[in-house]
Amino acid sequence: MTEIWKDFTFEAAHLLPNVPDGHKCKRLHGHSYRVRVVVSGKVDPELGWVMDYAEIAEAWQVVYDTLDHRYLNDIIPNPTTENVAKWIWESLDTGLSGLQRVEVRETCTAGATYSP
Repeated sequence: MTEIWKDFTFEAAHLLPNVPDGHKCKRLHGHSYRVRVVVSGKVDPELGWVMDYAEIAEAWQVVYDTLDHRYLNDIIPNPTTENVAKWIWESLDTGLSGLQRVEVRETCTAGATYSP
């Protein structure tokens, strides 16, 4: 099996409703999220690839349209990075064969990876 990946971005605001009062993440704030979608499969001997990257981008477009420049709490009740990664996985899983994992970075130094 071979893994391929494609990176995407979206901008969104959120707050974390379940953290203690006074925690900085309980206040409304935003992130420039970076997402990596990883797919695996066998390399097609004729085409020489696992999948056309355009197929990943097409599946991503629906997710992007739902999340970009939105208030994530309206979409994901407790939008931690972990839950955002899982939500993206669930949104992609039905239409993207070979999906292996979704990586979400909310800052340059912090993120989460989801794979069931």
